[in-house]
Amino acid sequence: MSGTVTAVSSNGDYSFTKPNRDSVRLLAGLGVEGDVHAGVTVKHRSRVAQDPTQPNLRQVHLIHEELFAEVREEGFKVAPGELGENITTRGIDLLGLPVGTLLRIGASAVLEVTGLRNPCLQIDNFQDGLLKQVVGRDEAGNIVRKAGIMSIVREGGVVSPGDTIDMELPSGPHRPLDRV
Repeated sequence: MSGTVTAVSSNGDYSFTKPNRDSVRLLAGLGVEGDVHAGVTVKHRSRVAQDPTQPNLRQVHLIHEELFAEVREEGFKVAPGELGENITTRGIDLLGLPVGTLLRIGASAVLEVTGLRNPCLQIDNFQDGLLKQVVGRDEAGNIVRKAGIMSIVREGGVVSPGDTIDMELPSGPHRPLDRV
């Protein structure tokens, strides 16, 4: 199964949204060049406050464009980059991927999926009530997070809208994604 990059976004300043770019450069072991969340250790403010030496498993944030259509049906308008993601995709069930899946993007970039984004109250500050659209519970009472996935950069490269995304599932038993 393959998908497509529909938008790329980055921001060198702490801000909930990230402006769209013509391309972004992924740096192996770091993240998106010039993005505030790039680095070997955690950069997200709440995680830095807990332990600034933790490895950064959230170097690159991906969201499936299909989520925007889903929340639009509930009256919300969300565009690429507005939920803070670096790469917006189409055609891949990001939330259904197992931990360790490799995403080969464009000519040379490779991301390794580490887990789910844990949506926070900033989403409601962006649009009141949106948080309930991207996090909820299933019939069994389990928490369902739909605000995208997180990854680390295994191999760097330039990523642009229109690039193809190919998946390589990990060998062995697959572990479902959990928040990181």
